[in-house]
Amino acid sequence: MVDAQGIPLAIRLSAANVNDVTLFEMMVAAIEPIKRPLGRPRKRPAKWHADKAYDAQRCRDYLRRRGIACRIARKGIESSERLGRYRWVVERTLAWLNQFRRLTVRYERRATIHQACLDLGCALICWDFLQAEFC
Repeated sequence: MVDAQGIPLAIRLSAANVNDVTLFEMMVAAIEPIKRPLGRPRKRPAKWHADKAYDAQRCRDYLRRRGIACRIARKGIESSERLGRYRWVVERTLAWLNQFRRLTVRYERRATIHQACLDLGCALICWDFLQAEFC
């Protein structure tokens, strides 16, 4: 899960044959509170963009309960082109993660080691973003 600039907010490791909808609530709950200089920290994003993999009433209901506006493409009704202007940010972040050879091909047998490599890759992406922002 990434923000509007492509900075990773939450990442979880799962098997390749797990449906995205089953991990949806866990991923939304994994978002850390958004800290702002003034006022209370925001506990949720304002809007959620997702592709057709998340087109389930369960996902829409969960976002509604959390007070998050959602924009999820519907299967068979909407084309993916309208979400393309938001989806490329996610694809770019995945390409940044694929620069790390350890993440492109999974060499580790233990999931904890691969999760640690994912966390390290996301931390390096955040570090590069902060260096570009403040230098």
